[in-house]
Amino acid sequence: METRPLGQSGLELPSLSFGASSLGAEFRSIDLNEAFSAVHTALDLGMNFIDTSPFYGRGMSEVMLGRALKGIDRSRYLLGTKLGRYSEIHFDFSAKRVDESLHVSMQRMGTDYLDLVLLHDVEFVKLDQIWEETIPALIEAKNTGKVRAIGFSCYPMACFNKVLDHVEDDIDCVLSYNQYTLQNTSFADDLVPRLKSKGLGAINAGPFSARLLTNAELPVWLKEPEEVKAAARAAAKLCNDNGVDIAQLALQYSCGHDDIASTVAGSANPKNVAKWAQWLAEPIDQSLLAQVHEIFAPVKNLGHPEGLPENN
Repeated sequence: METRPLGQSGLELPSLSFGASSLGAEFRSIDLNEAFSAVHTALDLGMNFIDTSPFYGRGMSEVMLGRALKGIDRSRYLLGTKLGRYSEIHFDFSAKRVDESLHVSMQRMGTDYLDLVLLHDVEFVKLDQIWEETIPALIEAKNTGKVRAIGFSCYPMACFNKVLDHVEDDIDCVLSYNQYTLQNTSFADDLVPRLKSKGLGAINAGPFSARLLTNAELPVWLKEPEEVKAAARAAAKLCNDNGVDIAQLALQYSCGHDDIASTVAGSANPKNVAKWAQWLAEPIDQSLLAQVHEIFAPVKNLGHPEGLPENN
């Protein structure tokens, strides 16, 4: 699988990485053997960067990864986790919790270092704590060798820029989700040029935009505006009429940006993981892509508020 540099961090990530949120049974009940096989399939196919968080399954994802990766040489994979968000309502970005969180995560996953650590969903807290307390503590962990690269994640573009104003010289990368997709390219339009100019890495998660860009039934918790959902259904029908799964087009498109190091997608089903690798090996249908973009044009880059109002 194609790899790209993560900014100037020294890490090379696959164009498609394995997201382990589903190992935390975030979306459905899972079969343990299937879940472990999904991890092994991802590694065998070159998806050797694994992204997780203590938030996923409230620790379950990290525990499951520890089981799945047991006995596999540590040099075969890059491991990234997050800190700061621990439940729907529990956030702790204190310096004390940084060290505690790293220790627990490494214990769960059976490793003595982490390739990447991100602050998770910083838009839910007062932002000055991030640059005054959390990032300095994470830099200290990096200096001790516990962590190779550091960064943060959030949803609102305004939040990215405000935090970057204070930390862009101290971090290695950022992660954005649901905002480099067939419908929403805000990440590439508004932020990637700034990241590239500073030598910072860009990671994109959520190519399917929480099932919006699939043929699956839309979840009731999906926050996108109704007009976005309607456009997505129309785009899915167009793809089906042309014999293409919209999820294939979505994945191919999200993984195709040269300035985005990697796109993260996750499944606890090894058949899905294998199918994604097969899709990426095929050329994207440019004509169909143009028609889908035309459908999404009236709702392009429409998203939703996330976190504290002042961080949007």
